[in-house]
Amino acid sequence: MTRSSWRFRAGLWVLAAALVLGAPALAFAHAVVFPKRAEPGAYERYVLRVPNERPVPTGRVEIRFPAGLRVVSFGDVPGWTVEVKKDASGAVTGAVWSGTLPAERFVEFPFIAVNPKAGTRLVWPVSQTYQGGERVEWNGAPDSKTPASVTEIAAADSGGGGAGTYMASAALLFALVALGLALRRGTT
Repeated sequence: MTRSSWRFRAGLWVLAAALVLGAPALAFAHAVVFPKRAEPGAYERYVLRVPNERPVPTGRVEIRFPAGLRVVSFGDVPGWTVEVKKDASGAVTGAVWSGTLPAERFVEFPFIAVNPKAGTRLVWPVSQTYQGGERVEWNGAPDSKTPASVTEIAAADSGGGGAGTYMASAALLFALVALGLALRRGTT
């Protein structure tokens, strides 16, 4: 085989590996709050990202804020209004956004909050109501069809680790091996 044919094949292997390694990210096409990890006690900019996975528009999105989180402000989103929910003491407990999210689009709702001072898991129950009244509750277990988004509140790791680091390292290693094989076979 020629050098260019081996390079082409190596490129296909790298592309296939990227698709396989990137496929799990497609499973997160639900109502998700970012970031997925934050520092204890920090003022954090959170974003609730909601895609429309139905052929009809979404008209309402509601979130209940986790206990221990102190929400202090909301960002404006063109075409959407926000109703802030509070308890008897005046603490923000949730928010309801109303607007129109067409099919095959997403919207992001930003807000600022003060994280709990101790490490914990923040679970973000969200409901999404579509035109016609269908309501989807994003409050299930991580392996369910309607998982609730989760943010880990923990101090930054000093040495890294985590699933993202391992996935990136595996992808890089695979790409380097494929490239090495392509170059080695091209010289013989």
